[in-house]
Amino acid sequence: MSASFTSDNQAPVAPQIIAALLKANEGRAPSYGADAITGRLQAQFSEVFERDLRVFPVVTGTAANALALAMLTPPWGTIFCHQESHIATDECGAPEFHTSGAKLQLLPGAHGRLSAEELSRCLADTNPGDQHQTQPAVVSLTQATEAGTVYRPDEIAALSAVARLHKLYVHMDGARFANAVVALNCSPADLTWRAGVDVLSFGATKNGALAAEAVLFFDPGLAENFIYRRKRAGHLVSKMRFLSAQLEAYLENGLWLELAANANVQARRLADGLYAIPSVEILHPVQANEIFARIPPAMLTPLRDQGFGFHIWGREDEGIIRLVTAFDTKPDEADQFISAIRALS
Repeated sequence: MSASFTSDNQAPVAPQIIAALLKANEGRAPSYGADAITGRLQAQFSEVFERDLRVFPVVTGTAANALALAMLTPPWGTIFCHQESHIATDECGAPEFHTSGAKLQLLPGAHGRLSAEELSRCLADTNPGDQHQTQPAVVSLTQATEAGTVYRPDEIAALSAVARLHKLYVHMDGARFANAVVALNCSPADLTWRAGVDVLSFGATKNGALAAEAVLFFDPGLAENFIYRRKRAGHLVSKMRFLSAQLEAYLENGLWLELAANANVQARRLADGLYAIPSVEILHPVQANEIFARIPPAMLTPLRDQGFGFHIWGREDEGIIRLVTAFDTKPDEADQFISAIRALS
């Protein structure tokens, strides 16, 4: 049977997380986050990130991003982000909606990454205090990026320094944060608050959870009134223990990093095989669990006919595909795809 590399969202739920859900399903528990499992998350996340913080489980990454940004910007604010960021291209205006109208300022950057130089140049053209313009409020970074690349701690720190100079907050969309931590082999703290990040949208769903994300505030003072914003937006889950049980199991004994490590390893295996095929062009450095490749468009239909899944990026006649590996991707699945491409070349 052929493999699907369409998205890590298509992967099943990790067995350890299913087990945690079954355990949480025993008996009754207080609702709306007053249960014991949710109560343990605060200490667990604080230990992983080496800092006292506030954590709020939500169901989707879109909710995590939009609600986090709504805490950091007024309706007349500007959010600076990469032009290909998820908040700009794939969230149906949710950040604008939940901020009551904040503007997304889209910036260019090679391989899905913003640069401190580009951000500084853009901010130099703003006019804080001008009542005719939206006011600079937040820089949002995606880690890992929509191009499958990652920001190093020094790159985040440089961007954060520019943000601080202009009195902006820094938000991080961490839907694939685990993949970035594994890729860089550094601590979660080094990739977030130590580098200047104020709020993290912490993802688990793409990496083995059923439906579990969280908003992490590294400055607890920034979380004031978040409980009301979450409730008002319809994202306070009554049976919160089932979200929290997933997050607890996800972090326990480093499971989240173990799951992400397999996804990254299989992406590298797939990329190495594709690099060796002259008719294939890899478009971005492969650093996490996504690969963007240009193949002859004539290959698309035969590959699909063989049962391979992938996402076509742009027009079919451009032949650009996105391949995403997951925690359950097996080496032979990568090998099958490589062999199929080689046979069609």
